[in-house]
Amino acid sequence: MNERSLSQLQAYKGISPKPADFDQYWERALYELDAQPLDYELVPAEFTSELAECFHLYFRGVGGARVHCKYVRPKKAAGEKGPGVVMFHGYSCDSGDWLEKVAYAAHGFSVLAMDCRGQGGLSEDNLTVQGTTIRGHIIRGIDDPDPDNLYYRNVFLDTVQTARILMAMPEVDPARVGASGLSQGGGLTVACASLEPRIAVAVPVYPFLSDYKRAWEANITTSAYEEINYYFRFFDPHHLREDEIFNRLGYIDIQNLADRIQGKVLWVTGLVDTICPPSTQFAAYNKITAPKDLMVYHEYGHEYLPYLADRMLQMLMTL
Repeated sequence: MNERSLSQLQAYKGISPKPADFDQYWERALYELDAQPLDYELVPAEFTSELAECFHLYFRGVGGARVHCKYVRPKKAAGEKGPGVVMFHGYSCDSGDWLEKVAYAAHGFSVLAMDCRGQGGLSEDNLTVQGTTIRGHIIRGIDDPDPDNLYYRNVFLDTVQTARILMAMPEVDPARVGASGLSQGGGLTVACASLEPRIAVAVPVYPFLSDYKRAWEANITTSAYEEINYYFRFFDPHHLREDEIFNRLGYIDIQNLADRIQGKVLWVTGLVDTICPPSTQFAAYNKITAPKDLMVYHEYGHEYLPYLADRMLQMLMTL
């Protein structure tokens, strides 16, 4: 995988296409989401803390899927409104342990951490599509006649619904809500902040789901981007439909959403990332017009990043 220098990355705008009807696609999607009630069910969690109240939260997303989140709020006097943060997890994982959320609650945050449909958590995936679903979710729905049946369309909308539910909580100030996540969670952070403009602070860390054609050209076969290679290998080995496929993926490409972000952004990347290549990340970062800052780990890739958790909290404390 040949990557560019940092100066070249800071000028890179991506090579994967943006569909001509991209804006109409997401306007239609948000219109559908607007019809979804913000109703939810709270179930006390088996985990307890002296610092916070912990719940399982369930809501119905677009298409009727039951989506699960972990909800943690600080124990404080009724009527007080504080900051909130929505959290998104990495590919195939789940919303994580309670402890991380309690640490945020100890700083006054209400936290809503979403499980992605059909991955490692408790959210269901009820999407029925035509065509293959080989190897994962990026290509789920790629052969369906209706591009509205792309898997990640629904997940992107779930992130917005999650944020809207948190903003509507009586203990949360809707003007002080942020979003954060790593890898897939970083990509979903960008999608959420793009489609819900009230997100005031976003902290995406080495985000996935960006500039698919670049990931394919870089021959990424050690991450979920390999799904694209598998698709071509089995269903279009002569690449007769290459332009069509990458155009379809453009609907769920975060680089095509990034210019919608209105809140502050702290973007975190490692320059030797072989899972989500830096170029794919910069394709989205360079399109952000909102206030933004870049934190670069020069010798790090898709891995534990020292001081990151502290910096993320400090950024979100600006809410």
